Amino acid sequence: MTDDGRLLRGRRSREAILGQAVSLASVEGLDGLSLSRLATALGISKSGFFAHWRDKEQLQLDAVDWAVRQWTERIISPALHAPRGVRRLFALHEARLRFYTDRVLPGGCFFLTVQTEFDDRPGPVRERVSQAMRDWLALLRRVAAEAVECGDLRPDVDPAQLAYEIEALGELAVAHSRLFREPQAITYSRRAVLQRLRALCPDPALLPED
Repeated sequence: MTDDGRLLRGRRSREAILGQAVSLASVEGLDGLSLSRLATALGISKSGFFAHWRDKEQLQLDAVDWAVRQWTERIISPALHAPRGVRRLFALHEARLRFYTDRVLPGGCFFLTVQTEFDDRPGPVRERVSQAMRDWLALLRRVAAEAVECGDLRPDVDPAQLAYEIEALGELAVAHSRLFREPQAITYSRRAVLQRLRALCPDPALLPED
């Protein structure tokens, strides 16, 4: 095998491990990651892990980065194709809810699980999770601010407040849909954000009625 072939095989192996790690962590948290469980799930030896990670903490950090990549590819990138303004803001929320209804992860949401796991535990993993959440909220605020600037939302709208409300409704949707086994939670979340945006939009026709 050529060096390029070995590098490609190594990268694919690493990506498969990280994908499995994020799936497992969405259910059991990052502390639930164990080399033996991941090795069993992937059908590889534990020694194969040490070619990629020196310790469990580095695996956790890389799992957060992989979850960010997944969130970007499945939620952010598709939503950014929507027209700039309030439609893009609603598209972000809809893409997030679609991520949950498509059951991409067995635990629903990696970030909801790990932020509650690490919110009171200082260290590099908490900082990485915190930064990922800050970046997501910053995107919501920026898109909301753009909607105000282009006239899609009233000029008195506070983008930070609106982003907070949308995030809260997104988190509640996945939490209730799984804890209560209540699929209507996703519908309620979509409707609540839609009604909020329509109420703040000078031209509600930009958004669906329901």
